[in-house]
Amino acid sequence: MTRDLLVFGEDWGGLPSSTQYLITHLSTHNKTVWVNSIGLRRPKICLHDVKRMWHKMTSINHIVSDQTVLPNDNFRIVNPKTIPAPQYKLERKIASELIAAQVKPVIKKAELQSPILWMSLPTAIDVAEKIDHDALIYYCGDDFSSLAGVDHETVRQHEIKLVEKADLIIAASDSIAAHFPAEKTRVLPHGVDYLLFSTATKRAKDLVNDGRPIAGFYGSISKWLDLDLLTQTITRLPEWHFVFIGAAVIDVETLSQFDNVTFLGERVHDQLPSYVQHWTACLLPFIDNQQIQHCNPLKLREYLASGRPVISTQFPALSPYLEFVITVKTVDEMVLALTNSIPKGINRHQQLAVSSQTWSSQADKVSMWLDLL
Repeated sequence: MTRDLLVFGEDWGGLPSSTQYLITHLSTHNKTVWVNSIGLRRPKICLHDVKRMWHKMTSINHIVSDQTVLPNDNFRIVNPKTIPAPQYKLERKIASELIAAQVKPVIKKAELQSPILWMSLPTAIDVAEKIDHDALIYYCGDDFSSLAGVDHETVRQHEIKLVEKADLIIAASDSIAAHFPAEKTRVLPHGVDYLLFSTATKRAKDLVNDGRPIAGFYGSISKWLDLDLLTQTITRLPEWHFVFIGAAVIDVETLSQFDNVTFLGERVHDQLPSYVQHWTACLLPFIDNQQIQHCNPLKLREYLASGRPVISTQFPALSPYLEFVITVKTVDEMVLALTNSIPKGINRHQQLAVSSQTWSSQADKVSMWLDLL
């Protein structure tokens, strides 16, 4: 695929995402302009939102930061200033005109010619009418109707229009694809940076090393974690150490009171193998709600690529890997699964199961689909 790309996604360089992985590979041979997030909800009066708004308002239009790492020389970023998640007709009109006015000069400077318009955020759809494009792609990696931190009705209104206008819809799972017209929807499961997570690396210096086996989790420490299951399991297993990596956006005092629990905070994604490869077991302890039923976490395949035992509560995205994932419902089952994982080493069959599911291979499929448009 050699056609130019205009991408509306989340903020480039933030948390790793399927869109960033795919576009990194697709942009190798084409000129690409990436437009940072225009939001999925109204900002709130809180420290996190105020900081984010200040960053967006003070960033230079096409250069987010001198430290921003771009995938290649053909890649440019636009950091638009606009109305986040516009809801009403006038708001949507103003927002789309503001974004188009900021994006068009960058398109011209980058010399994009009738690009393929790729949208990972439904709230960008109004801009499509104001920018020349060759085709419109909706890449849907989440079920926005159940996703936390989203203005659901506003996003639903935008998504209806995006689904109608899209030439191709790419869904990250069968459950998400079921929401869209079958005749123009394809399913693309998430890939994995296989070499990063399967290649042996040294133990992180700050990873606890007190002789106890380690049960680890990385990702957003949010309300979709089953805190009750974790609390009871940790109480039952004082001979284990439980390590959490990621930003805590909920009160974790219940867990942090235990002397066998460590919260390490956020870590750069490329550093994660130096932790996960040295855990005894990897955890996916989610509650059962609509968001989790539609989720397809990137960490699932990363855990599998590390070769370490994976213990998880049940959700549909596990289905292709049930041979390798131990699913649990109760505290007793979690305790037993962890205890049985102690003597296990690297599972080469588990690694092999995801070795062909690289982001490069997934991007090749997308490239083929785009060529057919």
